[in-house]
Amino acid sequence: MLAHELRVLGYTHLSTENGRVSFQGPASAIAECNLWLRTADRVLITMARFPAHDFEELFQGTLAVQWEEHLPLNANMHVLGKSVKSKLHSVPACQSIVKKAIVEAMKRKHRRNRFEESGAEYRIEVSLLKDIATITMDTSGHGLHKRGYRREAGNAPLKETLAAGLVLLSRWRQDSPLADPLCGSGTIPIEAAMIGRNRAPGLRRDFAAEKWPTLPAHIWSDAREQAKAAERGDRFTVLASDIDEKVLRVARQNARAAGVQDLIRFEQKEIAQFHSHGKKGFIICNPPYGERMGEDPQVVEEVCRALGTVYSGLDDWSLFALSAYPHFERLIGRKADRRRKLYNGNILCYYYQYRR
Repeated sequence: MLAHELRVLGYTHLSTENGRVSFQGPASAIAECNLWLRTADRVLITMARFPAHDFEELFQGTLAVQWEEHLPLNANMHVLGKSVKSKLHSVPACQSIVKKAIVEAMKRKHRRNRFEESGAEYRIEVSLLKDIATITMDTSGHGLHKRGYRREAGNAPLKETLAAGLVLLSRWRQDSPLADPLCGSGTIPIEAAMIGRNRAPGLRRDFAAEKWPTLPAHIWSDAREQAKAAERGDRFTVLASDIDEKVLRVARQNARAAGVQDLIRFEQKEIAQFHSHGKKGFIICNPPYGERMGEDPQVVEEVCRALGTVYSGLDDWSLFALSAYPHFERLIGRKADRRRKLYNGNILCYYYQYRR
């Protein structure tokens, strides 16, 4: 899904791996991707990748990077690390070696022994996998799921990036009805409304690299202006309902903070009461499945059965539901046309897709 988003933005020659997509781009790509990517967790700059079987190799590989051209004199360097299936398994030691090498690289230009780290933060990570070290700089700061609109959340909220992914995978377009009859704090309807309006998800937040003096300030102002100009004024309505009035109040507040309250109709109702006269609609939801909050299995089954009953009465609608409940298809009353494996945090789920 992330690779598809990058292609839409015009980036090609992508390299897709587990957990990441790599590509090349100009400095402006840092701003554009942070503002526009809906399913990415962070935008990282790969500074180096090299074999590191011992600390000397790790030191020399890091030292070879022209850090003095990328970091200001007063850069606040925060070095993180992780190691998987590598001889260098002591993460604190690896972090220390990388920090020492960066400081030595800075000395090449600035001719001093100490540096005051009083400036902008540069989050640098050394990641070791099977004795290959990858050094990256994080341009995002807070994870990209933090859009800036969710002031409050209900119990076990869905991450914004995952919610956006569910909508994008459904191939919904704003000329079709969309409903979430189990909306909770409103993440799926809000992300859908932002997609329908073509609103950049990062428009209402800032990013770590905005404070970097080593990047031209205009790339951020230009990207924000272009994002505002790209927003569409199309009128459509997303339906969102939940049985809990308290959580609906939170959902309405979040929709207002996201600036899409005019596109979402919130209603308090049970799942069994949901109906629509719209044609060729989409239900996209994340029903309870008993693993996030210790929900009563009987309640979980009742909700899933009710969802199946509602769906059976909507002849030309499609249903997309994310669930970890092992008997979901039996409760809905039919096999899904497709199941896609996804993780909600650390919980293995399946995205059940019923298309009509």
